[in-house]
Amino acid sequence: MTKPIQIRMGGYGPATTGFSKSLKFIGDKLEAQFGDRVDIKYVWNIMDLGFKGEDILWLVEHGLLTLGYQSSSYLTDRVPELGFVDLPFLFANNAQARAAMDGELGAYLVRKIEDRINYRILGWFENGFRHISNKLRPIHLPADMKGMKIRVLPSEIQRRTFELLGANAMRMDLSEAIKMVVEGALDAQENPLANTVTYGVHKFHKYHTLTSHFYISRPIFFHRDSYDSWPADLQQAMQKAVKEAVEFQRGLAVEEHTQSLKAILDAGCEVLELTTAEHKAFADAVQPLLDESKKTYGDEMFRMLPRA
Repeated sequence: MTKPIQIRMGGYGPATTGFSKSLKFIGDKLEAQFGDRVDIKYVWNIMDLGFKGEDILWLVEHGLLTLGYQSSSYLTDRVPELGFVDLPFLFANNAQARAAMDGELGAYLVRKIEDRINYRILGWFENGFRHISNKLRPIHLPADMKGMKIRVLPSEIQRRTFELLGANAMRMDLSEAIKMVVEGALDAQENPLANTVTYGVHKFHKYHTLTSHFYISRPIFFHRDSYDSWPADLQQAMQKAVKEAVEFQRGLAVEEHTQSLKAILDAGCEVLELTTAEHKAFADAVQPLLDESKKTYGDEMFRMLPRA
């Protein structure tokens, strides 16, 4: 009897998150279609096993896991073009961002990733718009961030963004950031509300400002050698399952934002929405970075952006 094809899916969040549920969505689809031909296992949160969140990258690249997801910012040092989608205030809303990642821009970035890393990329989960939380004071304007120690993803674009906003930006992995938040050594962090609640940051940060400064996607990447060795029918089924899982996850992301906002308010935190003038002050502060980006990336990638 032919041995089943092993597919090991991994992430870095509890089984209750939309990302974990979406991995299970994929696995259920494949098991329903292929039965004993596949052997599917899950590692919901590699941090529970002593890994850092960023370790998902090499665990998949070297085949210890078959597939995973991670915020694209973690790959910007190896794939500089991904820095483009780290630019602040690049997208106006979810519809524009999703159209970009599902369209020409996303396809272009997939090619760039696959040119440099041993992955196959089949789609983009939505990590969504990011907001700022902190333990010190309400943030209305960039001046309110002066000197704040804030964790950012390992992306030079993101570090530069918060330096322009006056903060002390510190690149670090999620596991390090959570530890520093709990210890009180980190003044601020930025994340979608769902992440802020999932990792318990709202228990330590009273002030939350809905800045929507970055929109981040999470590529769904496969160990290339494993994926390429599969029979055509399994590859095609996986492509279909991932496409459907992306829609499923994005729907969950909208629900999670609403639920997380309620959880933050229920915890006694303050949530601040920027006025038009306050939002403009943030956008104006990072304009030098956007001006530089036109020289860095040229016009080609900007032309790939769909209209808002």
